Amino acid sequence: MASSKDPAALEHPADSIERLLAIMARLRDPQGGCPWDLEQDFDSILAYTIEEAYEVADAIDRKDYSDLRGELGDLLLQVVFHARMAEEAGHFDFRQVAQSISDKMVRRHPHVFGDEHHADADAQTVAWEQIKQAERAERDSGAAPDDSALAGIARGLPEWQRAAKLLGRAARTGFDWPDAEPVLAKLAEELDEVRAVLADDGDPERLTDEVGDVLFVAINLARRTGVDPSRALRQANAKFERRFRAMERLADAAGSAFDELDLAAQEALWQQVKAAAQ
Repeated sequence: MASSKDPAALEHPADSIERLLAIMARLRDPQGGCPWDLEQDFDSILAYTIEEAYEVADAIDRKDYSDLRGELGDLLLQVVFHARMAEEAGHFDFRQVAQSISDKMVRRHPHVFGDEHHADADAQTVAWEQIKQAERAERDSGAAPDDSALAGIARGLPEWQRAAKLLGRAARTGFDWPDAEPVLAKLAEELDEVRAVLADDGDPERLTDEVGDVLFVAINLARRTGVDPSRALRQANAKFERRFRAMERLADAAGSAFDELDLAAQEALWQQVKAAAQ
């Protein structure tokens, strides 16, 4: 491949992935690279990586496929960035990343790339989990075995996502309610416990514990009803933002600053906006 300093390597590539890798190598080149890119490490760009994943989710929610193309590119850049830093440190390179995920997909789909057969998607999901367990056992050989059904759930996940995975794994063992009604009852029970703490001493640690229980049960309710909690919360955020901005516009049109209105007047605007949205 041409040198990363060769303009031809950046402008007229034979392969778009090779071009992207050459661009990242150029950005990280100590001789003439980008000062900002050179200052970065795994920790400093981690937040950007997570943010780009959420930007992808937002584009999908909006059904904006032109924007999705760009956001997927931004996310791919994060992968290339991490891989470049790993290559510089002698850990691995981008091609090894691609090889690793390719090998994993072939290994986890023996019904596609091999001779196994599954009756349906549910049977395939069970087989997928069995393969993952075998992979974890091989990876952790020599360490104390973790035979829990909850083994291997990453601690770096957003906590709502980790809660959903914990609950889903537990459900596969039969530890689950038969339908949503008991979950609703449990949610009401947890809310009562929050009220009890507030009526008692409002201790911050007790409140953290009880509110955490409320959130955990709410995630379980989403799981049990087949609702994606991330999508549900994104929609709730978008709805609140849309309605709040509409209240601000109404107040401004009436010659008032929204933050100078009393709570009753703000609530009246909220109800007006809510009714208009219906």
